[in-house]
Amino acid sequence: MRDRFFLDTNIFVYTFDLREEKKSKIAEDLIDKALSTGKGVVSFQVIQEFFNVAFRRFAKPLSTADAAQYLVSVFSPLLSVHSSAALYSEALRLHDRYRLSWYDSLIVAAAVQAQCDFVMTEDLQHGQRFGNLQVVNPFL
Repeated sequence: MRDRFFLDTNIFVYTFDLREEKKSKIAEDLIDKALSTGKGVVSFQVIQEFFNVAFRRFAKPLSTADAAQYLVSVFSPLLSVHSSAALYSEALRLHDRYRLSWYDSLIVAAAVQAQCDFVMTEDLQHGQRFGNLQVVNPFL
């Protein structure tokens, strides 16, 4: 196993949610591991969703300058899956086969494309498998 893991948007959001102290710590540890080992992966979708939440839903919205710094220091080293026709085709296949939501299908397709072993999220069923990819809810 390669032990590559995909981080879903909620992992990054929890690092800014001080009301969820336990989840925040787990999320911070996962991001640190992703960056220090080089085994963590995100897609363009995760970045888009995170900034949408950070600008609109955080108690104190993220400033543009802080967002730019976060992009450079956290997201850029992890970004390895970009939008493509192949990604959308795989997402459509997953959507049809597993009846996932469209956005969950895109996350799973991106994790598969990046050859990840695990997708870290609380949005899918813990332990569920998509071929070689396994869903892990790190907050259980």
